[in-house]
Amino acid sequence: MIKAGIIGSTGYSGEELTGLLYKHPNVEIDFLCSHSYVGENFSSLYGNLRRFVDEKCVSDEEAFKRISDIDILFTALPSGKALEFGKSAMENKIKFIDIGSDFRLKSKELYREWYNLEHNYLDLLEKSVYGLPELNRSKIKEAELIANPGCYPTASTLALAPLIKNNMIDTKNIIIDAKSGVSGAGRKASIGNLFVECNDSIKAYGVASHRHTPEIEQNLSELSSEDVKLTFTPHLVPMSRGILSVCYGKLLAEATQENLMNLYKDFYKNEYFVRVIDELPETRWVKGSNFCDISLRVDSRTNRVIVISAIDNLVKGAAGQAVQNMNLMFGLKEDTGLEATPIFP
Repeated sequence: MIKAGIIGSTGYSGEELTGLLYKHPNVEIDFLCSHSYVGENFSSLYGNLRRFVDEKCVSDEEAFKRISDIDILFTALPSGKALEFGKSAMENKIKFIDIGSDFRLKSKELYREWYNLEHNYLDLLEKSVYGLPELNRSKIKEAELIANPGCYPTASTLALAPLIKNNMIDTKNIIIDAKSGVSGAGRKASIGNLFVECNDSIKAYGVASHRHTPEIEQNLSELSSEDVKLTFTPHLVPMSRGILSVCYGKLLAEATQENLMNLYKDFYKNEYFVRVIDELPETRWVKGSNFCDISLRVDSRTNRVIVISAIDNLVKGAAGQAVQNMNLMFGLKEDTGLEATPIFP
């Protein structure tokens, strides 16, 4: 059995990960760490896991002591908080997956610019592997430290990768318009996330300044022969979970919808968790699952292609992808513990 520890277990991503690992046939959870709920029973915070996960949450100090006893450490923490845990994991020669943002950007300068934080563990940054299995599988299998992708970058990168890889769109004329459920903002209380503030309303936020922008650009630039610059605008919508990413690209040559759909189906033909579909994706059809649904339309009038992707931000956008990465790191079947069908209604 793989012995796992989770730091930041009581946030939404941490709770999702806890539930997935509890059901995983090859994993035993050694400890659940929570800075805010030390000593409290995990299931008293998340009643959905009563009779399943009844362990008490441990402190950061206790977690540090127990790192040497586990095989893999997960962190689901705010920016800047995972660095020391990553260092300890590497010193104890165990595998490490950060669901947060501390190892996603390969440039310390970009990290400083977008997160207003200094990255003082450049050796770990160099060691880290970006954990998007559909595009980085071979490196993930050999990795010790995984930077789990952000939710918006997962949906948007998977949506655009076939076009970028095949040099079919203008890399300086990409627009991404994405919508996310409120769980994407985390569990910490804030006025903007209160029911009365969110209900019956949709709002844009982080316009021209969202931290996931350089991550998406980094991903697409690695697939392209040139640097990618794009416009990304996220929105908050009044639902609990889910992301719908609508990506606009200017075609460099005429192409039909049929040709592009065939391109996508071929590109992802061996990817179990990517479903290229003829219908337009909806978040309800991926809710609670690790699937990413993708479809597209061609606007021949403007010579644009519109690619739409849908994921569950807490599963494929966070915890589920972390489990997918863990499976690869330990040589397990990639969908182990992730076989759940989407929840509907």
